[in-house]
Amino acid sequence: MASLLMANGVSKSFGERTLFKDLTFNVDENSKIGFIGANGTGKTTLLRIIMGEEDCEGGFVKNSLLKLGYMEQTPPDKTELTAYGYVLTVFSRLLDIEAELADIHKSIEEKRGDIDALVKRQDLLNNEYFRGDGMVFRAKTRSMLLGLGFREEELSHRLDQLSGGQKTRLGLARTLLSDANLLLLDEPTNHLDFEASAFLEDFLRSYNRAFIVISHDRYFLDKVTTSTFELENGRLSCYSGGYSEYMRKKAEAREAAWRKYDNTVAEIKRIEGMIEQQKRWNQERNYKIIANKQKSIDRLEETLEKPEETKAGIRFKFPAAQRSGDDVLFAEGLSKTYGTKRLFSDVSFEIKRGDRVFLLGPNGCGKSTLYGIVKGTVTPDSGGVRRGVKLKEAYYDQDRSDLSGNKTVMDELWDEYPKMILPEVRGALAAFLFRDDDVLKTVDRLSGGEKARLALLMVMLRRANFLLLDEPTNHLDIPAREALEQAIEDFDGTVFMISHDRYLINKLATKLLAFEDGTVRSYDFNYDQYMEYRAAREAAPEAALDGKPAVSDYRRQKEHQSAIRRQEGKVRRLEEAIAAGEEEVARLNQEINSAGSDFELMMELTAALKAAEEELDAQMSQWESANEELEKLIALEKKQ
Repeated sequence: MASLLMANGVSKSFGERTLFKDLTFNVDENSKIGFIGANGTGKTTLLRIIMGEEDCEGGFVKNSLLKLGYMEQTPPDKTELTAYGYVLTVFSRLLDIEAELADIHKSIEEKRGDIDALVKRQDLLNNEYFRGDGMVFRAKTRSMLLGLGFREEELSHRLDQLSGGQKTRLGLARTLLSDANLLLLDEPTNHLDFEASAFLEDFLRSYNRAFIVISHDRYFLDKVTTSTFELENGRLSCYSGGYSEYMRKKAEAREAAWRKYDNTVAEIKRIEGMIEQQKRWNQERNYKIIANKQKSIDRLEETLEKPEETKAGIRFKFPAAQRSGDDVLFAEGLSKTYGTKRLFSDVSFEIKRGDRVFLLGPNGCGKSTLYGIVKGTVTPDSGGVRRGVKLKEAYYDQDRSDLSGNKTVMDELWDEYPKMILPEVRGALAAFLFRDDDVLKTVDRLSGGEKARLALLMVMLRRANFLLLDEPTNHLDIPAREALEQAIEDFDGTVFMISHDRYLINKLATKLLAFEDGTVRSYDFNYDQYMEYRAAREAAPEAALDGKPAVSDYRRQKEHQSAIRRQEGKVRRLEEAIAAGEEEVARLNQEINSAGSDFELMMELTAALKAAEEELDAQMSQWESANEELEKLIALEKKQ
């Protein structure tokens, strides 16, 4: 397979900070590459280097046959152009041919110029026009825009009438329609609803050229990519397979690296022990053995490379202050109209304690309005919402309007929770990666991801038992999304959420509320199950309705998987407690050995050691029981 792009020794620094160093990689024709990494690692910078818009401090080579296509985040300010007209400009050569053919046709009709030369030129242009999809490029443009979520009437809107999200989608449409053989896509699913994301996935799966896509959308990456680049700690690692396959291979590689390191260290210590033994014998032949053994140690130490420690990530927890009642919320007969547009009518549903409810629907269907009604900030035209008892609610809104722009990060948190002492404030912020001088930044200087982290921390500290979350994963990188998922999985409360993160929905949902035909229907599905059900319903409406037993089977499966994850968490917490207990026993033994003739201190330490050992024994017993229960749950899952 031919190589489109070859990079060798690419490095980039900003001041004293090295963003990445000595990156070497190839991109072949038809490569479908997912490019991942935490926010701030340099992914977009690397794309800009590939495009030639950014300099680098290392060598870089790209194939002369390469033709790049990349997303324009903001279209130029050409207010005379419509949305449709702007995207058509990607076919500028075809438009120029049309204009020239019109001129030639007029000249021939009026018998002006060299007619034979004009006819030859006309034939040449016609051939080029037909080869370049001249007969279908307008239809392709319209189809692309409708697929990416534009309504028919929006195609004639001028650029200055469009939202920022719509303009971003125009840039994506131009990129996908370009004649490039390598597309560079930076977060293309931002501002796309589920239907538009599915359209983009279908397009990229059937795309017969190469692309590199930066994305935090793990579901999307699994659907469209066949290899994964990860930028981490200034290094680029390349894996075959989509996101889930990359995760499995990375875990295996990390485990193998640590196993090799530990085995090498153990071998060095074993040989060092042999050397010490030979030294004690102190015979002439032993010195030769010692020299040979030392050479073995030197060889091992030359190849010894300690794997990099995993960077500390965000530690989410949503501990509830109290248990709510079993009935959390009832919505009955809700309807809402804005002007002449009816968003929904006769919407009824219930939420029980422990439910994780996701609200789904296309952009503009009324999700945010229904969320506002549940939250209590929007009044319905009819119907109402009743709440259960002992509810303590916390809200995360994607616009983060509750954050103050001119306060520092520390003051923002401390003013909201004035009873916290300084070490508690510092510790909470550090858990969400605000360390050192980061806490002195004003909120208006924070990035989107930093604001999201701060707002989620504020939610966490409210100790609510009912969380209402509006697009909480927007602006979060993949590690932060995974931390949020785990926190919600462990949360002993109820969650009502709007999200476009299909990976999150698949993992966490116990119930979906889906906008359909002007109302909202409830399903005990995750996203994949829901899409399968919709497809079956569209193919055979009556047969699809027979799927209700599968809903119960699916819910039982989800509950069993949740039980496994909870048990895994219990085992993990016990293992952490055991490790801490072993350290405490070792510390007390050391203090006893150092106590000397201080009898009272010796008695005190001995009593503490006995208590610590008893606690450690109890934890070991609990761990054995918990591990046995986990093995039973896993065995039961395999049988199902």
